Amino acid sequence: MPNGSPNGCDPVTLASLPLFHRVAGQRVVVLGDGDAADAKRRLIERAGGVCCGEPEAHHARLAFVAFDDARQCEAAAIRLRGKGLQVNVTDRPELCDFTVPSVLDRDPVLIAVGTGGASAGLAKQVRLRLEGLLPPSLGALANALYKARDSLRARFPDAGDRRRTLDGALAQGGALDPFDANSAGRVERWSIGASAETGSRVEEIVLVSDDPDDLTLRQARLLGEADAIVVGADVSDAVVGRARADAVRCSGRSEADEGKPGLTVVLRRG
Repeated sequence: MPNGSPNGCDPVTLASLPLFHRVAGQRVVVLGDGDAADAKRRLIERAGGVCCGEPEAHHARLAFVAFDDARQCEAAAIRLRGKGLQVNVTDRPELCDFTVPSVLDRDPVLIAVGTGGASAGLAKQVRLRLEGLLPPSLGALANALYKARDSLRARFPDAGDRRRTLDGALAQGGALDPFDANSAGRVERWSIGASAETGSRVEEIVLVSDDPDDLTLRQARLLGEADAIVVGADVSDAVVGRARADAVRCSGRSEADEGKPGLTVVLRRG
């Protein structure tokens, strides 16, 4: 559940670790009757899993519990957790080891919207808004990029060069902009003629507060694209948390001036 900050969420920590779990061909326990249990069975079958009951729990790693009775749910969750399974209990986040997001499917692209069990309705409405923004061709773009992986690795053996080149192409208005329905058809030609995004540049972000929601759109984009960040002592962890997780953290401005490859962002309070 959300915790830790005045606006209802903690920008420094994650309430849950978002993962995509492969269940194709695997048994998944589903206990319960009615619409909620049926919905879980359909979801598991859609992902290629095999629904089973508690007697087969020793073959499974995940379990869904969807009884109407609260005590029955709690007892089942305790039993299944004692057998080593991760458990989800419908509409009872306090009993859950994991929650089920609302899923936007652009196979193989999956976008999961979760609220940590706070409101399934909210997650659904956010997902429906995103449905209208993302073109159906997004999955085709992903498949085309997958097919181009070997040629891109051959052209750009350095992982940093390859990532920066892809970032440039996939950025808004880029050759492979994901929101452009025609991007998938351009991947092959682009991968043959793409030029590496080389060189280095330094951008400075002057912060007006410790709240990451006060970042401008440009500042948020720079943080999301940065290869390295230089963080002043007075910069909040909440703002730093908006940077790429794999961005290199530099200890001082002098490191930024050394001309590191790619984009270095310097963060300081105004």
